[in-house]
Amino acid sequence: MRCPYCRARDARVIDSRELNDGEAIRRRRECMECHQRFTTYERIEAVALVVVKKDGRREEFNPDKLRNKLRVALTKRPVGEKELDKLISDIEAKLMALGMREVPSDKIGELALLGLKDLDHVAYIRFASVYREFADLDDLKREVEGLAPIPDDGTS
Repeated sequence: MRCPYCRARDARVIDSRELNDGEAIRRRRECMECHQRFTTYERIEAVALVVVKKDGRREEFNPDKLRNKLRVALTKRPVGEKELDKLISDIEAKLMALGMREVPSDKIGELALLGLKDLDHVAYIRFASVYREFADLDDLKREVEGLAPIPDDGTS
């Protein structure tokens, strides 16, 4: 690490602290040449994911685009922003864990469906109807039958 004052290469770390739940590290350093102090930050460099569309086009993964599509499925459903944020974070983490720089768009759709299946069955069916391009009511019926029954909580 070069000193920003004298450009010397030798600096010692005086103090280190985690920031943002371990997403970054702040380090106070002192130059061994001029004895000036300065701060550096270390962050993990995220690898940009590229989404490969069905028609072969490629575009950078955009969590906001995924969020907008999920919000449509979750319209008027009892799911808050925290749950939506967690779902998107989980999907992104699973995509990164694949270790691939390019991810087929259908993989993102399948991960979104898995997350919605656990979160809200109505939103799951809404998303699936667009994603899987239901042709008729039989397609919808098969998808609904594939859902696990929701346990009765005794309030009905």
